[in-house]
Amino acid sequence: MDKNKSIDGLKTASKKSGAKKTVAVQPAIKPATKTAKKPAPKAVVNPIAKKPAAKKTIKPVVIDTVPDKKSVEKSFINTDRSEVTENFLAPTTVFEFDQVKSDPKPVEKEQKVTEKEEKPKKHKKKRVVLTIILVVIFVLMAGATALLLWGNDIIMKITGGRDNIFGAFGALISDTYEPLKTSNNGRTNILAFGTSGYDMDGTEGDHAHDGAQLTDSIMVISLDQKTGDIAMLSLPRDLKATPTCTSTGKINEIYWCKNMNNDNEEAGAQALMNEVGGILGLDFQYYVHVNWQSLIQIVNTLGGIKVTLDEDIHDYNWTKAVYDAGVEYEINGEQALGLARARHGTTLGDFSRGNSQQKILIGIKNKIYETNLSLGQMTDLAGALGDNLRSNLTFSEIKTAAHLTFEFDLDSMRQVSLLDWTKDITYMTTANINGISYVVPSAGVGNYTAIKKYVEQQFNSDPVVREAADIMVLNGTETEGLAASEKKSLEEDGFTIKTIDNAPEGTYTQKYLIVKLGDNIDGTIKGLEKRYSVTATDVLPEGINGGNHDIIIILGEEKPEEPEETEE
Repeated sequence: MDKNKSIDGLKTASKKSGAKKTVAVQPAIKPATKTAKKPAPKAVVNPIAKKPAAKKTIKPVVIDTVPDKKSVEKSFINTDRSEVTENFLAPTTVFEFDQVKSDPKPVEKEQKVTEKEEKPKKHKKKRVVLTIILVVIFVLMAGATALLLWGNDIIMKITGGRDNIFGAFGALISDTYEPLKTSNNGRTNILAFGTSGYDMDGTEGDHAHDGAQLTDSIMVISLDQKTGDIAMLSLPRDLKATPTCTSTGKINEIYWCKNMNNDNEEAGAQALMNEVGGILGLDFQYYVHVNWQSLIQIVNTLGGIKVTLDEDIHDYNWTKAVYDAGVEYEINGEQALGLARARHGTTLGDFSRGNSQQKILIGIKNKIYETNLSLGQMTDLAGALGDNLRSNLTFSEIKTAAHLTFEFDLDSMRQVSLLDWTKDITYMTTANINGISYVVPSAGVGNYTAIKKYVEQQFNSDPVVREAADIMVLNGTETEGLAASEKKSLEEDGFTIKTIDNAPEGTYTQKYLIVKLGDNIDGTIKGLEKRYSVTATDVLPEGINGGNHDIIIILGEEKPEEPEETEE
């Protein structure tokens, strides 16, 4: 069955209406001269029957020519059987006789003959109707079977054989959601990697290139099912890895080294999860392998997507991807694939490409949520994913993940980078080793200590820990050691206290004063406001220098309420 076509319904064939034919062949009947003992029969079926005797005069039907007996016999014998059958199925009254009131038998006989004539017609109509119904049922069953097999094939591919159409059906009709597996910190980590072959078999050619099974896209998605926090991080394909099956030893070779013949998807994915997990200090629960060629079909099926980049990309010569930062662009499938591959004409090379790929995924997500997809679009998307996506999720887990995307605020999805000069983040750098260009940790080849600590902080579900805002605590009271005591309490709750000191001389009548100075620290501000039951301000009291701190906390003494004066 063609996966992109729906099953056509059957059109009921209309019967041609034909005029009823009347057999008007009857020999002339001479009136009887004598009174018969019995009345004549009511109906005469056989045109060559003997002349009936009648008690009364019977009026004959007027016809133009009265054939003799032989001509009638010849006419009857040579009559086409199909014509006789058609006339039999559609009988007509040829003769009309005067009714004899004294003898009801002829009437009874006529009724019996009519019933006999009607039965064959009804039986044939029933046979025709039953035949049509059986044909319709057969076609529907064949179509349903083909659709069932197609759907089962897609589900088997996507889940790596872990589920089938029946498991999917059971999951869909269930009103419960199977929780996703988590790490010790309560988060679910998914390794998403992409290859660029013409198909999932790694065929090269037609929009593909050499090394079609190399994982040129490696992305980590970490989420918290309870808080709704989602973070994404991309690794460069040229990152120097542990020894691989080639002399180059780059991270994008690991999947291929374990799955050269495309007959062991699981082994290739597991090897890549182990390598990335060791670099970032993460435990992965799931993987998703996507063929980037499907991006063309997915984006075009959605009618295009919108993207807004964080940096200029002017790749005039290679992918023809030319975009300015901060401008919203609507792109089609071919343009999306070009942007996903662009690393020339960018600020950060492979890091820029990883950031662009994240923007594309966000664009696809936004388009799906704001569009009422038609049945044809959903079928096309299912076909594209079935041919170009592999994972180790069951269908129940896929259902849960889809549900969470509706529950989460995806606009707050965080993009974490290991190299961003604009934000003074430099955990990665480039190096030339034996004439080969690599990306390596800034701390040295194979030294991932600082990277692991940074990833642990960024993949924490507590915004206070993630933001790690620099806080200065000032003691504005006469109580000695108050700032040090408060620092210890705050650090136990995850806050980062950089400095403690005494506040300049003055009067601080508010017990807790929070002053916000930095950016991107909303989670920390909310945590402090909740802790102290106050609202933060961005105005520093006179005489206080905030320096390069993000937040200033001033501890003061509340004035006791003055008693109300009473009249004596």
